Amino acid sequence: MPDDKKLDPFKPQQPRIPGVPASASQAKPEGSPPPMGEHIPGQTESGIRRLWVPLVVAGVLIIVIAAFLRSRISSRESDQASLAPAAVTPPSPAAAPTSKNVENLPVAPGEVATTDELAKAWSARRFLFRNQATGELTPAMVVRLPGGEYWGFSLREAFGTCDLEYVTDLATLQTNYNFSADHPMVVDSCNHSVFDLLRYGTTPSGTLVRGEIEQGGAIRPPIAIEIREEGNEIRAVRME
Repeated sequence: MPDDKKLDPFKPQQPRIPGVPASASQAKPEGSPPPMGEHIPGQTESGIRRLWVPLVVAGVLIIVIAAFLRSRISSRESDQASLAPAAVTPPSPAAAPTSKNVENLPVAPGEVATTDELAKAWSARRFLFRNQATGELTPAMVVRLPGGEYWGFSLREAFGTCDLEYVTDLATLQTNYNFSADHPMVVDSCNHSVFDLLRYGTTPSGTLVRGEIEQGGAIRPPIAIEIREEGNEIRAVRME
């Protein structure tokens, strides 16, 4: 007799096999995938391990790359610092050299010595002569000659920048200038000229000036300075 339950044509009934329990016939075939959401022991742990391995490798790579980039940046900054121009420390101003032209000397026109200071023949005294027009100071000297006369002259050569020297050591004249003399001379170390204050020479204009050129390439005798004796004062009055 037909079954009272309506059969669903889309859900056919499983056939019943004599001797086989119905639960066994409904067992899932081996190897079939488990229903979604069904837990299979051991499968979840294996999947998690498979996910962690690439994550760990990626993390290690990121750390290595970051360290490499940091070292490259540090190296580049170090190279730039080494190539950068060093700060230049301005030199401290050097002390002005002590020059014969800036010594604490008498300044003329005016008194430049006393008769007591120049009591002996060939004694000398340095001083500075001020140009009244420009204010320039020129090194100069006054010498007492053997006859008691005083002669003044500029220690700056006439057509140059060298300073003349008053040499009293006769051996120095022989050694440095190959000149034999029996009294002090005035010399020009730039052109090795030797001037004799006991003799007169001529300037290019024909004027007679004390200080004949004995040797060397000088053009004229030293520039003369007029000297006057007033009491015990020796005064330089004017320059040639």
